[in-house]
Amino acid sequence: MPRRKAARKRFGAASDIAPERVAAILSRLDRKYPKARCALHHRNAWDLLVATILSAQCTDARVNLVTPELFHRFPTPAAMAAAALPELESLVHTTGFFRNKAKNIRGAAQRIVDEFGGNVPASMETLLTLPGVARKTANVVLGSWFGVAAGVVVDTHVLRISRRLGLTSNTAPEKVEQDLIRILPQERWIDYSHQIIRLGREICIARKPRCADCQLEDLCHSGDKTWRSS
Repeated sequence: MPRRKAARKRFGAASDIAPERVAAILSRLDRKYPKARCALHHRNAWDLLVATILSAQCTDARVNLVTPELFHRFPTPAAMAAAALPELESLVHTTGFFRNKAKNIRGAAQRIVDEFGGNVPASMETLLTLPGVARKTANVVLGSWFGVAAGVVVDTHVLRISRRLGLTSNTAPEKVEQDLIRILPQERWIDYSHQIIRLGREICIARKPRCADCQLEDLCHSGDKTWRSS
């Protein structure tokens, strides 16, 4: 009994995480966003790693404006490792926290050159050793480039909407990820994040969700809904 109560407190109502409800959510996401992909422009794993580091506290649209010139000047980890910090800071300035980001992308480049032969590593354990890389960034690179479902990307959209859907009651990204890992089939970990991010940008926005236009409206019991079908 204590364990059951703890689970209800963690996730909300037991019916919220029932397999049939989760399956219904995933099915509707598939119909709405059958080809959802990472919005960060990239040609290879290195591009994606850098773009994801730059996307912290910044929009993907802004990052996509910055990276073409950045990658033109420094197209490889070796080139980035040799870059001068002031130049990198100038190039990434508009993404915010530019000093830390410039330091991290150069540091990641140096480690990739020194320890991984110039190739972005393809495991969670090794990616997490790179400067500026936490689980979210590692999951983006593993899922979107290598096709490896090592976890679930939890950005602000995934966190907010997963809570609205009752799939988690946590607020810390790492705890939300663990909740989602427990209830989502592993083969859906990658697509779920891409689809929810699209939903969060287009419909389930933070301040005033467009519930009347949402494919998941009748499955959602969030207290901040702006419209209800029944």
